[in-house]
Amino acid sequence: MSEEVETPQAVDDQALADQWADALEQQGGGEDEQAQAASFDELQPEGCGGDIKLDAILDVPVTIAMEIGRSRINIRNLLQLNQGSVVELDRLAGEPMDVLVNGTLIAQGEVVVVNEKFGIRLTDIVSPADRVRNLKA
Repeated sequence: MSEEVETPQAVDDQALADQWADALEQQGGGEDEQAQAASFDELQPEGCGGDIKLDAILDVPVTIAMEIGRSRINIRNLLQLNQGSVVELDRLAGEPMDVLVNGTLIAQGEVVVVNEKFGIRLTDIVSPADRVRNLKA
């Protein structure tokens, strides 16, 4: 019959594990239920009848990019590119451009020229619910 003898190291490890378990339990304090109850689909801009205040994040800078297309080429062909080279993109002429904010598709639009500068006229906005679903995927 073998008896398990607790070494000082085993006692210390168990005490540390118990401390972590207690701390995690105290920290959780019902937040899991609140987090599950809160849904990003329910977020509404101020003035839309929601109680959520977005003022705290309105001045956070984001990167907005317009993408006219993509192409995959190998490094050999990439190194052969020079002035005047043409790279075929995966979009057809006249297809809408993607508008990305921090890499997330938020809209599509068409290129316009205003006062000799390029711009984009938004033709389709991705709904907030679809944006959140795309983030989860």
